[in-house]
Amino acid sequence: MPTKKLTDLFVERAPAPVNGRVEYFDAGFPGLALRVTENGRKSWSLFYRFNGRLRRFTIGSYPGIKPGQARREATHALERVRQGIDPADEKRARRDTPSPEAETFEALAQGYLERHVRKNSATVTYQEAKRDLEYNVLPKWRNRPIASISRRDAIDLIDGLVERGVEIQANRTLARLRALFNWAIEKDRISASPVDHMKPPTKERARDRALTDDEILWFWQGCDEIGWPFGPIFKLLLLTAQRRDEVGGMKWTEIDVDKRTWTLPRHRVKSDRGHEVHLSQAAVEVLHSLPRIANDWDLVFTVTGTTPVSGFGNAKRRLDLMMGEARRHSLKLSERTEIPHWRLHDLRRTAATGMARLNIAPHVVDKVLNHSGGTIRGVAAVYNRFEYLEERRAALEAWARYVGNLVSPPTANVVELRA
Repeated sequence: MPTKKLTDLFVERAPAPVNGRVEYFDAGFPGLALRVTENGRKSWSLFYRFNGRLRRFTIGSYPGIKPGQARREATHALERVRQGIDPADEKRARRDTPSPEAETFEALAQGYLERHVRKNSATVTYQEAKRDLEYNVLPKWRNRPIASISRRDAIDLIDGLVERGVEIQANRTLARLRALFNWAIEKDRISASPVDHMKPPTKERARDRALTDDEILWFWQGCDEIGWPFGPIFKLLLLTAQRRDEVGGMKWTEIDVDKRTWTLPRHRVKSDRGHEVHLSQAAVEVLHSLPRIANDWDLVFTVTGTTPVSGFGNAKRRLDLMMGEARRHSLKLSERTEIPHWRLHDLRRTAATGMARLNIAPHVVDKVLNHSGGTIRGVAAVYNRFEYLEERRAALEAWARYVGNLVSPPTANVVELRA
């Protein structure tokens, strides 16, 4: 029984015997062994004594389980021994009587969402995780037994997202799966993660796209063209600098027109804390222009009367076409040309950039955006609980006036230009 220091490099290069099998015992973790068969297959085992008898607990196969994870699994198994539980018998019992919840990926995903994400995250985060899994993963793996999902399956899934042209979403989905499978390992539902050590397919760079002044004008004109309900939603995204789902899920009960405030409850906010947004005069005018559709949820933007609006992707494509047409007329071009790519989330950056140009202090802009980590950090963040409500009101009013001057220039300026 050779004893070796089972490093990543040694395990990768561990030679196979001419026939039969050989077990290399870890010099740094007594009882942990790497078994290598004559056909090159490698697996991890833990040898231990239980009630005076030598027992063997199979941890899993390499390369699905690397040395570090094998040691963690072995540590967990020895802890069960100290508790008077034989991990080998426990594993055999689970295999003989599998839990219904552990049979398919769909059941595992539902357990992860309900027992972990919903309890430990903001509602918005839970909804994003649920939407990601339902749209990008469940169509492929819904009825797959958990144990049958391999690293090759995970690679194919993520590569498929990249081929669809959603590289950043592929990164997000991989991160989501990593969290899900790590939770499953912690809950002893699986022994190894098929996405362990998988690298994100795309190197992400911090986005810096903000609409120019001309683009803001074409954006506003495009919103007028596409009309209800997305035109007003998009305008409010720019005027309030809040997130898409926060505006899209706005309720009349959250709005106090007299005080010109919109109060977001914590369960609707990504940062998981309540947030008060000042409604500028321009934002109030947008709200006054909206139809009041009766519904049990008092939703501002709904076409069904039961759920918030959906279909932002199609609406954004329509808006892009209208912006291109507005640009063509503005510049007197013979053919429509595309405006450089931008996303709805860039409206938030556009507002933040615009307020910075208006000399609004960075910590006030952070408060407007409801950033969980802003310019006030560390000890200062702990003790500085001031919300800067007046400063935020002034910031959003100044930003709305700036936008208003772009989309509806003062009459004197118009006359001067015509002259």
